[in-house]
Amino acid sequence: MSQHPIHVFSEIGKLKKVMLHRPGKEIENLVPDSLERLLFDDIPFLEDAQKEHDDFAQALRDEGVEVLYLETLAAESLVNQEVREQFIDEYLEEANIRGRATKKAIRSLLLNIKDNKELIEKTMAGVQKAELPEVPATEKGLTDLVESNYPFAIDPMPNLYFTRDPFATIGNAVSLNHMYSETRNRETIYGKYIFSHHPVYGGKVPLVYDRNETTRIEGGDELVLSKDVLAVGISQRTDAASIEKLLINIFKKNVGFKKVLAFEFANNRKFMHLDTVFTMVDYDKFTIHPEIEGDLRVFSVTYENETLHIEEEHGDLAELLAENLGLEKVELIRCGGDNIVAAGREQWNDGSNTLTIAPGVVVVYKRNTITNAILESKGLRLIKIKGSELVRGRGGPRCMSMPFEREDI
Repeated sequence: MSQHPIHVFSEIGKLKKVMLHRPGKEIENLVPDSLERLLFDDIPFLEDAQKEHDDFAQALRDEGVEVLYLETLAAESLVNQEVREQFIDEYLEEANIRGRATKKAIRSLLLNIKDNKELIEKTMAGVQKAELPEVPATEKGLTDLVESNYPFAIDPMPNLYFTRDPFATIGNAVSLNHMYSETRNRETIYGKYIFSHHPVYGGKVPLVYDRNETTRIEGGDELVLSKDVLAVGISQRTDAASIEKLLINIFKKNVGFKKVLAFEFANNRKFMHLDTVFTMVDYDKFTIHPEIEGDLRVFSVTYENETLHIEEEHGDLAELLAENLGLEKVELIRCGGDNIVAAGREQWNDGSNTLTIAPGVVVVYKRNTITNAILESKGLRLIKIKGSELVRGRGGPRCMSMPFEREDI
């Protein structure tokens, strides 16, 4: 299909290869006191979350999709002892460890894990203070001595099963993102090592954004509408300044896109990313959450003579999308239909966050019955998965998947 290891030029082309992360012990390291800071509203039951996730992965395999796992790719990227130690040191540097002696003890703990996958999973899970040996008082620095009651030396990364956000595949390139919160920014280290050192992906994929940038952008705000047009959300998690940097790099590196539609919508948690309120499900069909339509502003961005040209679009969104996709018309399918109560409830449970695996073939949460019935009435084939535990992290099938290869349409 392509000589490039990454090939994603649409949201709907037949999905060939996708990356997931199976929820792990990082979920069991969620505690009530840290929920808000770690961007959770509740604590999922890990055993059931893993079963739901395994069913999701199997549903994709049943449709002919090759499933890769973030934890496996990251482990395969630790290609020798030097890279392994470099990864551990960089991870520790970013882990906000309070004391010198504590940091030394954790480094020793990680170096003693011989299996690479076990090491990666441990870095994802976080480190409880109870796991560490007692440091002799003579070795403690002031920070070690002034201890808090907080039980973790390193926080877990419970959002990792939302693989859509730390990096995004765009054409043959990758946007390695700088995330909204410190909690999630540490997640991007795995992408860094995959695209630097992995035997298949290392050094072979151009970066159109880098995690060292100072302004934030997340993959849930990055949508590939066609080989010519991207959509990017200006949201709670993505700055307008980041979009400008991303676009300049995309245009300069000749990744293959001619225009970006920038969507500005309400900046709050329930609409955290563009893909929680707007996804493409067929050549001419999109899901949309009706609450964003009133306040939505759309800007067309192009790049000529080394200058970004930005123009605000006015008028009907469906007509704008049709024009940019070269279609006679497109249909916007409203989450929850015309019932604002159903729309609010089902959008909160990711009724608008769908994963299209082929034109008109869409993975959805089974629980969003009203939206699902509407989608089916429009002729779409739905693959319904359970998500009562997974949804507690506020993300749906698109959030939980990062395409590596799609067929062209």
